[in-house]
Amino acid sequence: MEKNLRFALPKNKMAREVKIFSGSATKYLADNISLCYGLPLGEVTVSRFADGEFSPSFDESVRGCDVFIIQSTFAPADNLFELLLLIDAAKRASVHYITAVIPYFGFARSDRKDKPRVAIASKLVANLLTAAGVTRVMTMDLHAPQIQGFFDVPVDHLDASSIFVPYIKKLNLPNLLIAAPDMGGVHRAREYAKFFNAEMAICDKHRKRANEIESMQIIGDVTGKDVILVDDIVDTAGTLTKAAELLMQRGAASVRAFCTHAVLSGQAYERVEKSALTELIVTDSIPLKRKSDKIVQLSSAELFAHAIRRVYEYTSISNLFVKA
Repeated sequence: MEKNLRFALPKNKMAREVKIFSGSATKYLADNISLCYGLPLGEVTVSRFADGEFSPSFDESVRGCDVFIIQSTFAPADNLFELLLLIDAAKRASVHYITAVIPYFGFARSDRKDKPRVAIASKLVANLLTAAGVTRVMTMDLHAPQIQGFFDVPVDHLDASSIFVPYIKKLNLPNLLIAAPDMGGVHRAREYAKFFNAEMAICDKHRKRANEIESMQIIGDVTGKDVILVDDIVDTAGTLTKAAELLMQRGAASVRAFCTHAVLSGQAYERVEKSALTELIVTDSIPLKRKSDKIVQLSSAELFAHAIRRVYEYTSISNLFVKA
């Protein structure tokens, strides 16, 4: 038997291989991301039992690969749990690097203790992802940017402005004004206003309880303005439609809303269709439940494909952001 026996990988096996997979909830988007990236989407099987339990598995080897798992965590909570199981399966299959690509990060609206005896759900989700074995998280327009600090792994927080700004430019609105639908959205609105060198207004609302507005007032002059409302989430659409109605009453020429994540629950579609909004523009981080003449959906696939490539190549993603 030879004494100095050496094993060497072929040169073409030295580079890390990238593989992109999808959970069942976001396959429509993952297909487009993989197409933009130029790589076939990896095969995943989700076995389901009669009682509702499920068990996802990878149908190809991922050993030593850089794996990107795409799944938004909108309702039901099964979508989050499926993502956790996929991360755990990847870890146990000896992957090199696991990035959870979460276009819509659910439970982000619970980011602090705003009253006694409540959970901080977004921190719990961050802990669950870390415990499952994720190496990195990529997401877009968190409800609260400070949620990045809940993670002990790197977080790439993408900005939907790179999707929305080109659309706003094409509108070529003569009297553009950027508005925040509530005080929490002031920073986001200010960034858009800086980019377009436009004036700004704020819709100051007071809630009785979640998803129910008691009163709202407009801070700023909107007379004759083409108003752009910007927000991260549109849920029941109560705030947006109330704001649009009030803005038009105050003399606005038109009102459009740009919201990254189209949760659109309850009577949201009916509210939007009957509202003073000219149109509601959203991304595909969450699939639309049905079509509407007033709702325009823009693709985030190219943004995520570029970000995935740069993470894999260890290059900067900063030029993917729109800067004033």
